[in-house]
Amino acid sequence: MSILVDRAEVTAVEVACSHDALSVTLVDGRVVSVPLAWFPRLLAATPKQRAKWEFIGGGIGIHWPAIDEDISIESLLQPRNFMRAKEPGRATKQKIKANR
Repeated sequence: MSILVDRAEVTAVEVACSHDALSVTLVDGRVVSVPLAWFPRLLAATPKQRAKWEFIGGGIGIHWPAIDEDISIESLLQPRNFMRAKEPGRATKQKIKANR
């Protein structure tokens, strides 16, 4: 006999932004904090723009209307699944050329 378990989505209950971090309090009490550098629009936003957010889907995501930014809670918990690979910087490209 198999038992199906409905995967419960983790939802946010509070959001805060400092000058360099996004902190999200989850319904289970955990607080997730990530660098704003992960989200260039938030990083470039003013403190007033960062402070005006709203939940998406009852807390499965966060939306900042003034900068048209949406972030899912899942992306904060499993960033490797959502982060884009960065192109090697100029210094890295130079190292690669030097090693040839």
